[in-house]
Amino acid sequence: MNDSSLSRIDLISWILLIFLAILWGGSFFLAEVALDQVSPIMIALHRVFWASIILLIIIKVKHLELSKSISVWFCYLVMGALNNAIPFTLIFWGQAQVGSGLASILNGTTAIFGVLVAGIFLTDEALTRRKIIGVILGFVGVATIMGFQSLQSFDLGNIGQIAILGGAISYAFAGVWAKTYLSEYSSLANAFGMLLGSTLLLFPTVLFFEGVPNFYLSTNVLLSLIGLGFFSTALAYLLYFTILSRAGSANLLLVTLLIPPVTISMTYSILNKTYNGEGLLGFALIASGLLVIDGRVVKSLKNISRTK
Repeated sequence: MNDSSLSRIDLISWILLIFLAILWGGSFFLAEVALDQVSPIMIALHRVFWASIILLIIIKVKHLELSKSISVWFCYLVMGALNNAIPFTLIFWGQAQVGSGLASILNGTTAIFGVLVAGIFLTDEALTRRKIIGVILGFVGVATIMGFQSLQSFDLGNIGQIAILGGAISYAFAGVWAKTYLSEYSSLANAFGMLLGSTLLLFPTVLFFEGVPNFYLSTNVLLSLIGLGFFSTALAYLLYFTILSRAGSANLLLVTLLIPPVTISMTYSILNKTYNGEGLLGFALIASGLLVIDGRVVKSLKNISRTK
């Protein structure tokens, strides 16, 4: 991250960033509603299938050419597994055990793991001292949420938290995979190829384990599934790439700080759920780690100390 990329964010980018946080933060709330009648893996399938339909329509309207290379579509299949099929299923399953608010907080470690995995596998993403401190703060936050003593004895709650962390790690590897193999292709084509790849992986899996999807669901659950696919995935990806082009990846990292407050506010105001002190303290530590990795706060504090 260079200094210019850290400072280049305008009002419109901030508005888009907040809107993206609402869409992604809302996905945990929508999944909380859908989990009453739909399994985690079925929710994951609904999310990627409907989103892929929307993006395909956009691609056709834009007359965008898709690659015909088998190797590229293999990369999309792997990307679909790493960035959608695996993490969505793990996170939704984990959320069924721990709730949406805590799931969104633990999902915030995606950026922490992303820095760590990129530092190991990418030569141009070296682990600096600042990044290492941020990663350590993030891991302390995770340990605080899970409870230092409970790490020695596992129950469904602990396994659920580990599943969500597994989803975050999968996201981290997806970032490395995309940068290595898909950076030369258009963002919209990558998003569609990834979603189609994850649909192709999830559909036979769902058929094998659960049979044909059931659409005899309550109105609230149906609306939640539609919201997950259309808004929290298709529209969110369009916003994601718009912000990326306007403000850069460093500023896009800030969305991970905004998602948990959005989810917690929704579940508190609509579902009347509260959160324990360990969860909120863990979020504060994870957020601190992300801010250290981002670098702006550290730079500002150094500038203030120099002017005194």
